[in-house]
Amino acid sequence: MDRVGTPEILARTADELSDWRRLAQPLTARFRAEDDVAGAAFVAAIAQAAAAAGHAVPEIRLGRGLVDVALFSVDETGDRCVTAKDLELALVISGIARSFELSSVPGEVARVELALDTADLAGTGPFWAVLLTGDAGLLTGDTVFDPSDRVPAVWFQRSDAHPVPHQRWHLDLWLAPEVADARIAAAVAAGGTLIDDAQAPAFTVLADPEGNKVCVCTALGRA
Repeated sequence: MDRVGTPEILARTADELSDWRRLAQPLTARFRAEDDVAGAAFVAAIAQAAAAAGHAVPEIRLGRGLVDVALFSVDETGDRCVTAKDLELALVISGIARSFELSSVPGEVARVELALDTADLAGTGPFWAVLLTGDAGLLTGDTVFDPSDRVPAVWFQRSDAHPVPHQRWHLDLWLAPEVADARIAAAVAAGGTLIDDAQAPAFTVLADPEGNKVCVCTALGRA
């Protein structure tokens, strides 16, 4: 499988794939449609283009006035990744969007991933996989993926064994890089605290007024 690394993806999304942003595993875009019927026709055209390219139908969300599209491939281990084929289809989808006179709003894309500290992935992972998806075998590496995307991915952050802390779960909020700083500043202005930005812009740790932590993540600074 022809995986594409994050630096190449960032270079492409800064150029001919400017409608798209890398969020966690998928390549993601949001398109605005003033006419909901046109939005539905756009979704159908995406499905037809994917079939013609021999690509699985992307993850698509049709809402009022918007269409969200997420592109990824699944490798032989079940892991999600972006490939050259995904980038090719993204370019085609952008062309279809222009033909429907839809506008892209890449700064609005977002994705939530649940993160859980664990020292026992083999014991903990299958529990969450079967609870959330009904299939304990959907633990892939260190992440639970629901094939139908009913629930967010759950990523297990390896930690040393220790007594149960006040907070073991946290959210990873993936944003387009160009809006992350403003979102962080707004969260701090709303009462949050900046805990750690040593790894920014890859991730910045914030806490709410009660100390519950969340990571604001972007694709920048990643391999």
